[in-house]
Amino acid sequence: MHLQLAVQNAFGQMTDVMDQLTDAQYTQPCVNLSGATIGQHTRHIIEMYQCLLVGLQDSVVNYEARQRDIRIESDKEFAAQLLATIEKAVDQPNRSLSLCAGFDTDTREQVQLDTNFYREIAYNLEHTIHHMALIKVGLLEISGIAIPEGFGVASSTIKYRRSCVQ
Repeated sequence: MHLQLAVQNAFGQMTDVMDQLTDAQYTQPCVNLSGATIGQHTRHIIEMYQCLLVGLQDSVVNYEARQRDIRIESDKEFAAQLLATIEKAVDQPNRSLSLCAGFDTDTREQVQLDTNFYREIAYNLEHTIHHMALIKVGLLEISGIAIPEGFGVASSTIKYRRSCVQ
């Protein structure tokens, strides 16, 4: 399916970049990311997909229930393994789900919204691209890293840019 291929491409780009980073660079606070690290942004991406996959078990997805596993943000090899696992795990048929979330920071109120697996993969993919754009900002602080063309750029933007060139 098209969504799985798009996830595979994004994760491939992330893995290519992570392979170039030293462990120190992966965990280095980035000035232009308000002190956040590339590892922290990678962890955030991974944990969102993990929440989706866990939510398949009882058909309720809650992204606020992330584990915030420090190992993902500090061990780039572990993170790369998780990306490979998730890439395979999202290759499943569509199914109905409920999204549980509390959007108001001043209350503990939760809402449940109807959604489906493919819609949530699409959400996570857009979320991934957004965080890849932030990761790119961090990468620009590190010299010698080859950033793949289109890294952190939405597919619609890439298509638009291509149409302007023709």
